[in-house]
Amino acid sequence: MNNSSIDFPLASRLANIAPFHVMEIAKMAAALERQGRHIIHMGIGEPDFSAAPPVIDAAARAMADGKLQYTSAIGLPALREAISGHYRKVYGLEIAPERIVVTAGASAALLLACATLVERGTEVLMPDPSYPCNRHFVAAFEGQAKMIPSGPAERFQLSDAMVRQHWGAATRGVLLASPSNPTGTSIAHEELARIVATVRAKGGFTIVDEIYQELTYDEQPFSALSLQQGGDGLIVINSFSKYFNMTGWRLGWLVVPQHLIAPIEKLAQNLFICASTIAQHAAVACFAPESLAIFEARKAEFKRRRDYIVPALRELGFVVPVTPDGAFYVYADCSALLSADIADADQLSIAILNEVGVVVVPGLDFGPHTASRYIRISYATSMDNLQQAVERLRTFFAARH
Repeated sequence: MNNSSIDFPLASRLANIAPFHVMEIAKMAAALERQGRHIIHMGIGEPDFSAAPPVIDAAARAMADGKLQYTSAIGLPALREAISGHYRKVYGLEIAPERIVVTAGASAALLLACATLVERGTEVLMPDPSYPCNRHFVAAFEGQAKMIPSGPAERFQLSDAMVRQHWGAATRGVLLASPSNPTGTSIAHEELARIVATVRAKGGFTIVDEIYQELTYDEQPFSALSLQQGGDGLIVINSFSKYFNMTGWRLGWLVVPQHLIAPIEKLAQNLFICASTIAQHAAVACFAPESLAIFEARKAEFKRRRDYIVPALRELGFVVPVTPDGAFYVYADCSALLSADIADADQLSIAILNEVGVVVVPGLDFGPHTASRYIRISYATSMDNLQQAVERLRTFFAARH
């Protein structure tokens, strides 16, 4: 019997999907932990808080009651109504529950949006730096992400002027995130309004990833859904992973214009059947007052961590040109800390991991514009860990001077 492997051709689109360097760094860290090293993780963007107790209790009740069957492809009516009520309470917006599609995480929401709107040759504008999976969702449907270099002057975001300048014959829309991964920065309300109006005038779509929207620290959060001029071209993505601390439950949602409900439901039926039934029943409890009080207290703790880590990094010699106003990331310029033997952010990240056991992420994943000069630091870990990490980094850099 011949057990030799058989080579067969893979889909050509795989050539347009780059490896996720964050996960490679995580594997290196795991290998060091297996050797007995103590590693402080400031790489992957995952809250160190778990689901709130009322949410866990709701999941247990759903299992005990046997509520385990498929739901509608677009989600439990009770959950969609709860999300609609949350928009009303927090943002003062009337969002009809039928416009809300519950998905298997924000990733599935982005997948459905791109499957609906992107085709071969479609060009989608997004800032460089951006979360890498966003451009890969576009590539998966044979479109092309046009990465527009964006720096501190634009808060690492697209501006309306940039959208106007780079919109071409093949452009069909923009994909934004506010607040953003990797930078933790938001687009100002007025600027976002101008972008949405410009894209609408060109007959394009605007997808806004708002998964960190309620982790906004310095101002009252707002949703792009408040921009009524977005009309039929505005799609908003959100998630239970970040503010609601439900990463492994894989649950998110998107809000779509009326005319996209049926096409997206058709795709959801075929691609996913439905999001996790248990997760959906549990998530209804996220909007109970006792749950929201927990999430707000945790949000305050994230802000406390941000207010510690940003000045600490600056003291170490990193340049943080824009103080993050949301999410739980700092995007720091490490140029002044490079040397003859550590030539870029990737080499610096690996050296820091190997020598002092702190995981940070180079800009390599987030686009070429900032790849070699910036690192992303997640403060989604305890204050004790942050303080210990700063001391380790101080030791690391002191040994080089």
